[in-house]
Amino acid sequence: MSQIKLIVGLGNPGSEYEHTRHNIGFDFIDELAYTLKTNFKPEKKYFGYVAKTTLADGELWLLKPTTYMNKSGTSVQALTKFYKIKPEEILIVHDELDIPCGQVRFKKGGSNGGHNGLKDIQSWLGTADFYRLRIGIDHPGDRNLVINYVLHKPTLQQTKLIESAVEKCLSVMPKLFNNEFNAVQQILHSK
Repeated sequence: MSQIKLIVGLGNPGSEYEHTRHNIGFDFIDELAYTLKTNFKPEKKYFGYVAKTTLADGELWLLKPTTYMNKSGTSVQALTKFYKIKPEEILIVHDELDIPCGQVRFKKGGSNGGHNGLKDIQSWLGTADFYRLRIGIDHPGDRNLVINYVLHKPTLQQTKLIESAVEKCLSVMPKLFNNEFNAVQQILHSK
């Protein structure tokens, strides 16, 4: 079992997208960087903001692509190619319409579920064989409303549920860094 060497938070750059449903990956990774006492710096060659920390088993990279969601793969591929990080050593954190707000799912591989950020990453890496932390944001009920829905901020009630889901995710990071993937899944998938 390989350890996680890169965690990517997905979102869109720019103040108009801050704290929207689609930027949950950015919000999570900002909190993670804070808990790991590391800071993001803009890195043009990786098309994003990058932070680095050292764990017991080696270096851990954090990445916030600034390519906009549907071009996230450009950024992920640039960093993974340079540091020779394999797909199975990557964790992508993103919003998930098909999961109720406040719930989280952790898995490796599988479909991109129509998520354009994941679709682009799969295309660049040539595989879906990476880990995902899927943070539920609810579905607006009609697929024609999805774009508008994900690009807006959650309601106050949803925000509380999302914040609690993010805290739950942060609490399992030590187990994740220890390669205790089954334990991570059990904790995150429990109510």
